[in-house]
Amino acid sequence: MDNEYKQNEPVFRVSSIQKSFGENGVLRDISVAVNKGEVVSIIGPSGSGKSTLLRCSTFLETIDAGEIHYRDIAAAVTGPDGKTVYASPADLKKAQRRFGLVFQQFNLFPHFSVLKNVMDAPIVVQKKPEEEARAKALELLNKMGIADKADAYPKQLSGGQQQRVAIARALAMEPEILFFDEPTSALDPELTGEVLKVIKLLAEEKMTMVIVTHEMPFARMVSDRVIFMDQGVIVEQGDPEKVFGNPDQERTKQFLRHYQQ
Repeated sequence: MDNEYKQNEPVFRVSSIQKSFGENGVLRDISVAVNKGEVVSIIGPSGSGKSTLLRCSTFLETIDAGEIHYRDIAAAVTGPDGKTVYASPADLKKAQRRFGLVFQQFNLFPHFSVLKNVMDAPIVVQKKPEEEARAKALELLNKMGIADKADAYPKQLSGGQQQRVAIARALAMEPEILFFDEPTSALDPELTGEVLKVIKLLAEEKMTMVIVTHEMPFARMVSDRVIFMDQGVIVEQGDPEKVFGNPDQERTKQFLRHYQQ
């Protein structure tokens, strides 16, 4: 797949996107580009627009204005009237295959075993042979440290184990970029560590990722770039040591005072 990339072409980018719910402007002129192999963490207070940005980026919400590109696929562009026009269903489906999304609440199929949860989409969507999908799923479960749970069902797993299954399921589709929407917010502190360990492993393997998180020490450690959002705008972004250690904006400083460095 690597040879398909043009030099310095972002894997994913949004340009000047806006999103309102009624009178409430949640995203105000947001532009972000993510390069291959880059890990970008998005931090900010609750209600700042972080999760809405991810939901718009992955077509779970529609944007009011702006553009969304997955490399060479223009998923949403600005029409003649200045409003966003989405691509054809076929092109949107192609774009969807470029990314994986890991939710807060796991969203596993409760009536599927762990193994079937991971291997189902490659068979149904990508039409992969069952044995190939099974082998890949077992490989990913082993990587997540839960190969022994292949025949278990989600309700038999801890939250941390369920989230690792969700990550394996996303990886099974071989996405170019993974989005994480507060992947540890539903977990207690003991289980949070095991999920963050998996994400750190993926970062070391240069998996392209965008992570919305409240785990500040983790964001500082794992990210190539940190984006601080507040009230629907990007207040500050840059190298994690700079953003966490010596931020330029007073609003960033106020926010980070609530977290131990």
